[in-house]
Amino acid sequence: MSRDARAWVWDHSSSRGTARLVLLSIADRAADEQCISWASLSSLATRTNASVSTVREAIDRLLRSGELEQLDDLTGPQRSTVYRLPLAARAAAARAEDEEDGEQVSEIGPEATPALRISALRRYGIRPREVPESPARPRKPAVPKSSRSRRKPAPRRTGNQHSDVPETGTQNRSEPGLNRRYSSGAAVLSAAEWQVDTATRTWARQQGHLDRLGEQGLQEADTKWRAHRANFEPRPADAWAVDWRSWVAREHAPGRPNLYAVPGNAPATPGGMTRAEAHTAALLAALDESTGTEG
Repeated sequence: MSRDARAWVWDHSSSRGTARLVLLSIADRAADEQCISWASLSSLATRTNASVSTVREAIDRLLRSGELEQLDDLTGPQRSTVYRLPLAARAAAARAEDEEDGEQVSEIGPEATPALRISALRRYGIRPREVPESPARPRKPAVPKSSRSRRKPAPRRTGNQHSDVPETGTQNRSEPGLNRRYSSGAAVLSAAEWQVDTATRTWARQQGHLDRLGEQGLQEADTKWRAHRANFEPRPADAWAVDWRSWVAREHAPGRPNLYAVPGNAPATPGGMTRAEAHTAALLAALDESTGTEG
């Protein structure tokens, strides 16, 4: 009977391409005049030399066209899918009825597809699908209330986590706030506002800068420093003191009198010259010394 099913596909099917090959492969396994066949996707892919996804798409097109029917309540050998060619089965039933009446079949009539005779399909390994009843799932034992964790849930995080920082304030504590004060409480001043304190003046005396520059030279160095720092951002008093000391340590004495403060002239002031100034002073002192060859 597979020959009749194949003949119907060749003569009457409107399928094309891979769908036609798939339908011919299914018709090739038709068991009897009911045009029922079985096949798996992998076997159809092998016979048609196509991929499984291509075969699946071809079967979907055949099902939508009505030339193929999938019988989900039946199963074939090795649990394969069972199909029926309803139009081919209808043509076979009409031909058999006409042959009994002694008439020729002229065309396929609109008769309904004949009912299935499942008992005749058992010889081909096609049988009703057995749907086992799903066993009742055991219920999980209820968890006693006493076994629940007694830990208190963590409070939800809301708002600002730092109680000492305002929500609209600065996030970096090293940045000055709107009130021109650091978080440590030190006052922020401009260079013009900062005054030389006792500790800084003591430092200038101990390091010999006061003797090297003199009171007037130290005042001129201070004035020059404030002029160069006029456009600087405000700083704490300690920062200005460090910057001022660095400036004074590099400041030259008025008229550079310390260049000659070496043996042969006046004694050098301890800590009053830098290394470069000391070297220059020694060179000038050597030039001033008499060598006995002067005319």
